[in-house]
Amino acid sequence: MAGELSFFEVGVEDTDRAMAFYTELFGWEFKTVEGGRGGSVIEGAGVRGGIHGGDEGASPYVFFKVDGMDAAVARVRELGGTADAVGDGTDDDPEMVRRFGRFMLCMDDQGSGFGLHEPA
Repeated sequence: MAGELSFFEVGVEDTDRAMAFYTELFGWEFKTVEGGRGGSVIEGAGVRGGIHGGDEGASPYVFFKVDGMDAAVARVRELGGTADAVGDGTDDDPEMVRRFGRFMLCMDDQGSGFGLHEPA
């Protein structure tokens, strides 16, 4: 169903430090992913998630499921929001798209950030 929470991403400066923190805090486990930003998949969080480094001062990204990325992006823009590619090259890598789907970072018409995720 479109609109349900589909994926979250934690952007941090230092992934090793963050993985140690969240492992101690929540008991999450991490599985390294090849490609993209060299991040890891978060296991044990109840919702599919990931973590990536090199993102100093970032806050978590929340992605909502969509059935078709192109139509959803067009609708965001029609409603006065913005949509920009994630910027990690994931959508340019067919293997990453096959494994994880497509992602888009957006802002609503008031500047609040969120993401769209079209699962694989």
